[in-house]
Amino acid sequence: MVTEGLLLEPTLYTVKGIAILDNDGNRLLAKYYDKTIFPTAKEQKAFEKNLFSKTHRANAEVIMLDGLTCVYRSNVDLFFYVMGSSHENELILMSVLNCLYDAVSQILRKNVEKRVVLDNLDIVMLAMDEICDGGIIMEADSSAVVQRVALRTDDIPLGEQTVAQVLQSAKEQLKWSLLK
Repeated sequence: MVTEGLLLEPTLYTVKGIAILDNDGNRLLAKYYDKTIFPTAKEQKAFEKNLFSKTHRANAEVIMLDGLTCVYRSNVDLFFYVMGSSHENELILMSVLNCLYDAVSQILRKNVEKRVVLDNLDIVMLAMDEICDGGIIMEADSSAVVQRVALRTDDIPLGEQTVAQVLQSAKEQLKWSLLK
C-alpha cells in the first residue's frame, strides 16, 4: 500500500480502538490499543465526544475523523465503534464491529441495552478481549467468542478458566464452606 510516497508495510495491528458509548455520548467501555494516538484519558474522552456528535444522527456506517477510520453501529441506547488507521480496510474493521455486536447480543440474549450491558460488563469486556488483543484481531466469529466467554466453570479445567470464572468458583466454595 502506498500513501503519500511512503510504502506501508502490512501489519497485524489493525484496530486502534474499540468503544461502546451510551446515547448521550458517555463511555460505557473503551479500549485504545495505540497509545500514540490518544495517550491520556482526557484526549480519549474528547475524541469520543467528537465522534459521538458526528455519528449520533448520521445514517452512515463509516466516518473518517482525526485521521482514523471509524465504523459504527447503534442499537436502542448504545453506540458501538471500532477505530482503525486512515489507510485501514473498512471491511476488516466492520467484521470486528459485527463480531463484537453479535457476541454481545448473544451474551445478553438479544437484550442489548445500556442497563443490561452495565450489569454484565465483565463478560462484555472478556468478549472484547477475545476479539482483539493489543490491536491484533484474534477472532471474527461471534459464536466462537460467546463459547469462550461462557461461564461454565464446572466442566472447564482450572488452567483454562478465565480470572472471572476462577473468582466465581472460589466465591461458591467459600460460601458453601461457611454454610456447613
